[in-house]
Amino acid sequence: MCVLSGTEIKKHLKEEKLIIEPFDYVNIGTASIDLTLGDEFRYFIHHNGPVPISDEAGAKDYQKFSRIVSYQMKCEDDKPYFLGPGQMCLGITRERVKLPPNLCALVEGRSRFARLGLSVHITASFINPGTESQTVLEIFNASNLTLALYPGTKVCQMIFMTMEGQASYKGIFQDQSL
Repeated sequence: MCVLSGTEIKKHLKEEKLIIEPFDYVNIGTASIDLTLGDEFRYFIHHNGPVPISDEAGAKDYQKFSRIVSYQMKCEDDKPYFLGPGQMCLGITRERVKLPPNLCALVEGRSRFARLGLSVHITASFINPGTESQTVLEIFNASNLTLALYPGTKVCQMIFMTMEGQASYKGIFQDQSL
């Protein structure tokens, strides 16, 4: 495996091997692309009793323990979502990324926000080859500050890696949403 440089990312985009929509070339870095925070957030409500964590539990199971928050189901760019100390929510990128069968990716936070205690993924940073979707972010506030999350902020970066061989993801998160 090797990480694509900014030059290789541009080449893959130009040849339409990698598709990102919407996209701005200014978001390409040395070896990654910055992705922006979308305008929907899912937060978890207090629940007395256990929440099942098992192989049988599906992605939709957590929805009964959560709510989507937004302004008319969408946040306005100038209105933040407030994430309190020790709280977690799900967010989603504005960008929809389509990976070819020979590329996989990692989503990582940006250090400028990590230094304030913001984590954009708890453990699920890997994006499978052949994935075509927006990326759901498991956002956690590890600080003792309330953080204001603004839609449109370049909150994370995607790092692309070439694979030996090819594969295409066909799982339940192929067209994920909150």
